[in-house]
Amino acid sequence: MGNDAAIVMQNVSFRYDGPLVLEDVSLTIDQRDFVCVIGPNGGGKTTLLKLVLGLIQPEPGGQIKVLGKAPEDAGADVGYMPQAAQLDPKFPVNVTDVVLMGRLAAHKVLGPYSRQDRQIARRSLDEVGLGAIAKRPFSSLSGGQRQRVLIARALACEPPLLLLDEPTANLDPAVQDDLYALLKRLNERLTVIMVSHDIGFVSVFFRTVICVNRTVHTHPTDELTTKGVADMYGREVRLLHHAKQTTPSADS
Repeated sequence: MGNDAAIVMQNVSFRYDGPLVLEDVSLTIDQRDFVCVIGPNGGGKTTLLKLVLGLIQPEPGGQIKVLGKAPEDAGADVGYMPQAAQLDPKFPVNVTDVVLMGRLAAHKVLGPYSRQDRQIARRSLDEVGLGAIAKRPFSSLSGGQRQRVLIARALACEPPLLLLDEPTANLDPAVQDDLYALLKRLNERLTVIMVSHDIGFVSVFFRTVICVNRTVHTHPTDELTTKGVADMYGREVRLLHHAKQTTPSADS
């Protein structure tokens, strides 16, 4: 299995208690790729991420390597933003407090955050364009700002691989575009893999698309067709194939 790849799966299948959710998945994701995972609800997208994170194990015979390691050994090298962040927006924490949570994996024993932890948290906030609001209450932020803070939290473990499960859900289109542009910038130094239902702009921002509906197929975005996606979703879809320039805003 390729040690130079970000992720390698070979003959991976998975079921919870019933039928297979994923069947005979084999794929390779190169380092520094910018990947969007698409597919219908219940098709296995989040399950695919959980396998990469080592939260669940494949059926016997399947093999997974993440940055050349078993998934359970690669956790410190993977930044993860879950679909539903377990963080009450009314909880009295500020932006820096939230980002510092991403440093917990770096601590072998419980104790106060170090000066280095705080420097890394501030750098992560600067990278998502929110350094100026580091002390603002998390509850006061807009939806787009909260998503950026949670991305900064994922960056705080200084990972080479960033996984995001539907980070643009429930955001206005303009804010979504700003977030895509941020991820594209992060992709200059990281492998970025994002699950999304916003398939219309997949070909604008991403280099590779992984189509998941029990089976998995990987395509360069310029080979993705409207018919192929419609067959997977069982309905018509609209894909855009043009360049789009966006300017991220700290208020998004």
